[in-house]
Amino acid sequence: MNLPESLGGARPKRRLPRSLKELTPSRHFSPSTFFYELVWKGWLTRRTGEQKRPVFPRLKPGQVALTWIGHASFLIQFNDLNVLVDPNFANWLFFLKRLKRTGIQLKDLPPVDVVLLSHAHFDHFHKPTLRRLPPTKIGVMPWGVGKLAKRLHFSRIIELEWWDAFQHGAWKVTLVPAKHWGARYLQDTHRGYGGFILEHQGRCIYHAGDTAYFDGFKEIGQRFAPEVALLPIGAHYPETFRTVHMGPDQALKAFEDLRAKILVPMHYGSFRLGFEAMEEPPKTLQDLARKSGVTRHLTMLEEGVPHVL
Repeated sequence: MNLPESLGGARPKRRLPRSLKELTPSRHFSPSTFFYELVWKGWLTRRTGEQKRPVFPRLKPGQVALTWIGHASFLIQFNDLNVLVDPNFANWLFFLKRLKRTGIQLKDLPPVDVVLLSHAHFDHFHKPTLRRLPPTKIGVMPWGVGKLAKRLHFSRIIELEWWDAFQHGAWKVTLVPAKHWGARYLQDTHRGYGGFILEHQGRCIYHAGDTAYFDGFKEIGQRFAPEVALLPIGAHYPETFRTVHMGPDQALKAFEDLRAKILVPMHYGSFRLGFEAMEEPPKTLQDLARKSGVTRHLTMLEEGVPHVL
C-alpha cells in the first residue's frame, strides 16, 4: 500500500506560520494581493446562475446519471443508489462569495445513500451543507477526517487510506492518491486527502477531488481505467497554484494517463479561487480538446441538469 509520507514514519514537527504569506495557497504573493484578487473582486461581481427544479431520470440497471451541482459537487445516480460527492451549497465561504448559484437547491435532492468527502478543506467539506442533509447515510472520507464528521448525522463513518476500498452491498468505493494537502486548519496536517473510484453495476467513475497533476494518474489508470473522469480545471493561475491544482492542459494529460473514455471538468465557475478569469478554464479546455482531436470525449455539464451515461 502506498501511504503518504506523514503516515510512513515520524510526523514532521508542527510550528506556527511565520507570516500571513504562509497562509496563502502558494506562499509566493502578499495577503493584500490575495484579498484583492480573490475576495474584493468577488464582492464586486454579481452572482449569476439559475437554480432549477431537477427532473431526475428513471434509470435502468447499468445506467448512471451525473448532476453537477457546481464547483466539485456532484450527484451520481444509479437506479438503486444515490451518491453525493463533496456537497457544497454555500453562497459564502467566510469572505469568499459564490459567484454562480448551485444548479439545484439542497431541498430538491433525492434521498442520499452515501456521501464521499475528498478532504477537509472548507469548499469540499462544507459542514452547514452536511448538517442539512437527511440522516441515514454513509460518509466515506480519508484518514483523519472522520472526527470532523461526528454530529453531522451520518449513520456510519468510514475512513480510508490510499488504495483502501469499502464495499457495501453491490457498490464499492476506493480512495486513490492525489497531489494536494488535507489540513482544515493550520496544524491538523494529519488529515488525509485523495480522489475516489466508484464502482457499481459495471460502471467505474473517478472523482479526483482537489489535485495537481502528478504521476499517480498513470497508476490509477493502470489499476482501474475508469470510464468517466471528473477532473478539476480551475484555480490554476498564477503558475505556482499548479503545485496543488490543475489547469485545463494538465487535465487533458491526466485524462490520457487515466485511460478514461469521458472527461467531465469541474472545480471552476463557482468560487474565485485563482487569478484567471472565471470563464477561462472551460474555454481553454474546449479549445485544447478541439486541437487535440478529443472533443468527442469531453462532456461539459450544465449545473443542475442530469446527464445520463
